[in-house]
Amino acid sequence: MPDLIRVLILAVVQGIAEFLPISSSGHLVILDNLLGDLGESATLVIILHAGTLGSILVVYWRRILKLLTSDRRVIGLLVVGTLPAVVIGLTIKRGFPWITESPVLAASMLIVTGVLLIVLGRLKPTVGEYTQMSWLGAFVVGCFQAVAILPGISRSGSTILGGRLMGLSNEDSVTFSFLLAIPAILGATTLAVKDLVDGTEAASELPVATLMIGAACAFVVGIFALKWLIHWSREARLHWFAYWCIPFGLAMLLFYSLR
Repeated sequence: MPDLIRVLILAVVQGIAEFLPISSSGHLVILDNLLGDLGESATLVIILHAGTLGSILVVYWRRILKLLTSDRRVIGLLVVGTLPAVVIGLTIKRGFPWITESPVLAASMLIVTGVLLIVLGRLKPTVGEYTQMSWLGAFVVGCFQAVAILPGISRSGSTILGGRLMGLSNEDSVTFSFLLAIPAILGATTLAVKDLVDGTEAASELPVATLMIGAACAFVVGIFALKWLIHWSREARLHWFAYWCIPFGLAMLLFYSLR
């Protein structure tokens, strides 16, 4: 497969599934298994994550600016919410790295994501604001994010559900989820950089132009996907994504059982 096509596939999947509640990690693990080694090197991970991080900064720049001025308390909430993912993520990376590479596990967890989205769709409307959330509430949402380290569990879907269970409105749950994504994406990028520095991962041999095209693609697709998610959250339609996750997960489980 030509390098540019391979990078574009990864960038589109990253841009869509990073934000829509269908799990980017789950889809990438399964795609990697079905299409052969897509070669998502540490360098490419850094580049694609930079693209999707840029999407969040563009869409939420006003909210982020408030973090540095009037909403400084939210920075503390984000720190508390990030701690569970740091602990669980490092534990899995050091002790159980195979977990993040299993397509069967990814397919199974996609079904779980679908169930979580159905639960989300059945919750009664709430009106809580993320700026007023308790420290315990931020920690609970962070625990939902930590579970999403498993491939196939949607980070956005699980954290939005966590926010709703903590009493946040649909829109505020989405906002807090993606503010929480900023340290999560930065953390994943930092680990990828560390792998490069330590020599655990070799630097990508892809041309710089190809990498930049991948980053730009992930950035643009990410903006559209994030705006789509925000719109659907206002319409209380996020549970509709369950009708992709569950059938796709079941189909992949059937495929691997017959393989």
